[in-house]
Parts: sequence; C-alpha cells; structure tokens
Amino acid sequence: MSQYALKDMKRLMGKAIHDYSMTEEGDHILVGVSGGKDSLSLLWILRERLKRLPIKYRVTAAHVNPGFDPASAEKMRGFFTEHGFDHVIIQGDFGPRAHSPENRENPCFFCAMHRRKALFELADKLGCNKIALGHHKDDMIETFFLNIFYSASVSTMLPVQEFFKGKIRIIRPFYLIDEGLIKRYTGLMEWKTIDLGCPTAGVSKREEIKKMLEGLYRNNKKIKGNVFHAITNVRKDYLP
Repeated sequence: MSQYALKDMKRLMGKAIHDYSMTEEGDHILVGVSGGKDSLSLLWILRERLKRLPIKYRVTAAHVNPGFDPASAEKMRGFFTEHGFDHVIIQGDFGPRAHSPENRENPCFFCAMHRRKALFELADKLGCNKIALGHHKDDMIETFFLNIFYSASVSTMLPVQEFFKGKIRIIRPFYLIDEGLIKRYTGLMEWKTIDLGCPTAGVSKREEIKKMLEGLYRNNKKIKGNVFHAITNVRKDYLP
C-alpha cells in the first residue's frame, strides 16, 4: 500500500500541475509550510520533481508561526535545516489575537487572513512569482460546503488563482489528491508533524463539515467523487 501511495501522489500531483501549467521554467515558488502532513508532503515532492523534469524552478519554504508556541517554529527550522531546504521563518502574534476580544470574526478566518498576508509580503520581498499551498481534494469539498452554509455563496478554492494583476499566483498542486492518500504517504516518510498549539484545533466549523461529510461517505462511496465533479459541472441554466 505504501508504494502505491507514493506512485499515486506523484501521478495525481503531476496531472494537476500539467493540466493547469502550475510550474514553469525559472519560477521561484514560495511553499507555505504549516508543519502538517499536507504542506510537508507538498514541499518534499515539489523539490523531488526537479530531479526528473526538463524545467528548473526554485523552491523556498516559508513557515508562518501564529504565535501560540514559539518552540514550534524552531522545530520547523530544524526540519528545513536537516533536509537542506531554503527557508524563512516568520514569527507572528495573530493566533492569540484571533482568540482575544479584539477579534469578532471566526478565529480560523482571522488566522488564515493574517497568514496569507504574511506569505504575500514575503513573496514580494523574495521575488517569488508563485505561492504553493497544500490544499487537497477534501479541502476543496469542505470549503464548498463552508461557503454555502456560512458565507451564502456557491464557491470554493481554485487550483490556480492570480493576485495583484497576475504578479503572484497561488497554486494548489494537491487539488486532485484525497486526504487519506496524503496520510498514507506521510506514514511512509515517517515524518513527525508539528503541533502549533492552537486551542481551537479540531473544533472548528471545518471540522463540523468534515464529520458531516465522513458520515455521508460511509453510506455511499460515490458521494465524494460526485461532489468534487459537481464543483466543475455547474449548470447555470438551473440556478436563479
């Protein structure tokens, strides 16, 4: 099963990158690395692909620490240094602020907004033209339902997204990959994921959606695939 996971990760990521022209000669890609299984896998495979591609691009890892536990940033620095990754560590304070009276929004929204801002600023400083994020197929589906239930919009993440008139593009090379496959891959690699110390981890609105969907998937294995394909098969004639 482990070897199949390795092959499937490479195949699906390669298809996503090819279909959307996510990487090009001379790219400088900033990879957002939280310390979880998704971002660690993305960073690793993006660099590994360089060994067998005719094009060359540069990869820089970026860890934006939200400020719950400064020690987690040092653990990430240790991982990057041990495996020879160019990297930048940004120490933030928005995590505790997201859980304080200062914030009237969802803590996850507040954190995500500030983390994204930090990545954009760093990409501009380093001259990176792309930011790679580890969002996968399950993230796409969960975001779709989150936006329907809590934002009153029919939308989700895009595989490729342009910002600042195309100066920076966000790419999501894992958008065709199931979360379960990434778990099997990281099990093969034997990495220890980094806990950022968020007090609301595991109790977010996204977790509620995830549990709802898991119940549906258990009853019918076709549901996940149907929802994912529905996102790209919108019949506007049947919407008001």
